[in-house]
Amino acid sequence: MENKEFAFKGTVMNGFLALFINIVVMVLAIAGIVYSIITLDNSGGNYGGWELGGSLLLLLINIIMWFGLMMLEPNEAKVTTWFGKYSGTFSKTGFYWICPFYGTKKVSLRARNLDAEPIKVNDKTGNPVMIGLVLVWKLKDTYKALFEVDSQTMASNPNAIGADTKGLMNALENFVRVQSDAALRQVAGQYAYDDEDSKVGEPTLRSSADEINEQLEQKLDERLALAGIEVVEARINYLAYAPEIAAVMLRRQQASAIITAREKIVEGAVSMVKMALDKLSNENIVDLDDDKKAAMVSNLLVVLCGDESAQPVVNTGTLNH
Repeated sequence: MENKEFAFKGTVMNGFLALFINIVVMVLAIAGIVYSIITLDNSGGNYGGWELGGSLLLLLINIIMWFGLMMLEPNEAKVTTWFGKYSGTFSKTGFYWICPFYGTKKVSLRARNLDAEPIKVNDKTGNPVMIGLVLVWKLKDTYKALFEVDSQTMASNPNAIGADTKGLMNALENFVRVQSDAALRQVAGQYAYDDEDSKVGEPTLRSSADEINEQLEQKLDERLALAGIEVVEARINYLAYAPEIAAVMLRRQQASAIITAREKIVEGAVSMVKMALDKLSNENIVDLDDDKKAAMVSNLLVVLCGDESAQPVVNTGTLNH
């Protein structure tokens, strides 16, 4: 996309020098007016009238020149127009004077933060989830921000948009908020919530945060470039199932966790039973036939896999038939 922004190339004067000149001219104009009035009262001639008219004109010009003074802090800029035509962006930090007939609109180039409220979207499998993001952005192209999008009429006070920097930036923030909502819905709809809802190896909203955030930044850059906005960072900061299915999904997760735990318990129990049988056999502690081995395996598995402590039973009989 073509970059239409360029630096202001008009006449620029040091603000303190312009201030000194304006004060001198103002004093001279007032002195000329007073002297002209005195001359008219004393002589009543035409000379005093011409001098009075010239002094009044000089004072009027001086008043207009005062409006050319401006001061910019770091990461601030003024977009200038010459009777409706874009004349460049002035971004020099300090105190300066430019021709007061230039129209100026002040903008902020500082980074701004947007903490979007979680919204409800459907993931790839159709499950409703709540997802939110935090976005850091800043204005990069002032021409696009003011003339490519209708930020001026979106502001709370369009008539004061030149002086009301906060109003203009809030209008741009509303634009960012709407586009962030759309980008978040688009990205979230391409992934399942977790591994249980997706195919093996596919990225998910829960397990692939870096990939999701990278794609989210890319989508936001595409959408916000129209307004000359640069995305510094975009991160998903909230992710959960929607309230209407949260309880069901929690039970499913609990069931999955229980199954996984049981698998580990059984795997460990089988290993311990095998080790016990091998130890008894190798050291000739006791001679067990298949029935006794089966009974022993059964008892050990009950003890090792049970949720409650087993009650021991002492067998005082013989192991032989």
